[in-house]
Amino acid sequence: MIDVGAARETFEDSADFTVGIEEEFALVDPQTLELVPRFELLRDAAQDDAILVDSIAGELISSEIEIRSGAGADIADARAKQAEARRRLFALARAHGVALGATGTHALSDYREQHIIDTEHYHRVEDGLKYVAWRNNTFSLHVHVGVRGADRAVRVCDRLRPVLPLLLTVSANSPYIDGRDSGLHSGRTQIFTKSFPRCGIPDAFGSWQAWADYVDLLVRTGSIVEFTQLWWSVRPHHAFGTVEVRICDAQMTAAEADALAELIVGCVRRAAAEVDAGEVPPALPHRLIEENMWRAIRFGQDGRLLDLEAPRIEEYPAQEAADRLRAWSGSSAVLPELNGAQRQRRLIEAGATPAEVYADCLRETQSTYSEETVR
Repeated sequence: MIDVGAARETFEDSADFTVGIEEEFALVDPQTLELVPRFELLRDAAQDDAILVDSIAGELISSEIEIRSGAGADIADARAKQAEARRRLFALARAHGVALGATGTHALSDYREQHIIDTEHYHRVEDGLKYVAWRNNTFSLHVHVGVRGADRAVRVCDRLRPVLPLLLTVSANSPYIDGRDSGLHSGRTQIFTKSFPRCGIPDAFGSWQAWADYVDLLVRTGSIVEFTQLWWSVRPHHAFGTVEVRICDAQMTAAEADALAELIVGCVRRAAAEVDAGEVPPALPHRLIEENMWRAIRFGQDGRLLDLEAPRIEEYPAQEAADRLRAWSGSSAVLPELNGAQRQRRLIEAGATPAEVYADCLRETQSTYSEETVR
């Protein structure tokens, strides 16, 4: 049962700009580079670790694991919590002969060989979606930011709608689908966001009441039974009292993941400041935001985006997306010049095989996530 009244109270009691980070990793055989169904093994092995037992979660398939920071007082606290959880998870995986991959899709795997984990929630997802659930062999980064006030949280989500394609552009990290070069920069987004229902860029709701009315309609008509079946790329999270940004691919290195989390927090802060100042967000047609979404999916930072807030809409180099986000948000997050998709595409263009590309990605991930020190 979804209690939107209780969810509203959660937002009224929420603290501004607390942060939670959630990262999804592929479970990989370090010798063959193939996905391996080891989630239950690692989950059970983590029971004696007081931090990991509360940080590990399943995420649809048994060859995937999610690690969660829990609520941090701010971005620095959340990053420190996540770094410690990552360190423990990588050590646990290594002890059980499993490597952890951090790209938006696995370069080699066939979705038909993956298995849904045995939980009531994911059995319900599978029963409801069938092929759409089976096909979703993807890995992402989610960031929760506390926003006090239910109406305010919905309006922050509204303001972030045109920002989402820029965040995808800088985070794209998944050129492969089913062992093939897809020609895309974010194959994950094409598989997940363009396939799942109630996904991608949401409508602008304007108020908590409009959001609640929509959720109530879905419940009344048997469309959903829990609010997490709203898979929008940004959403008010009923249980946590946060704005959850869900647009980014999983990141190849710890530094990139941390910088994206910092950038997202800056974007939420700026959106909240605009809402508080009574600024009216630009009335942008959904079709124009979707045009930028497609450009981000297809070309990432190698392409061009539309400047949707300019007096006359024109193109600009997508490589400017990070600078534009920093300028708007006030964030000083440091991201590499080439994102994960660009680094993979450069290897592809040089003639590397999918296995060679993924092996290179895996090396980057193991050397940054598992060896990082807790800040």
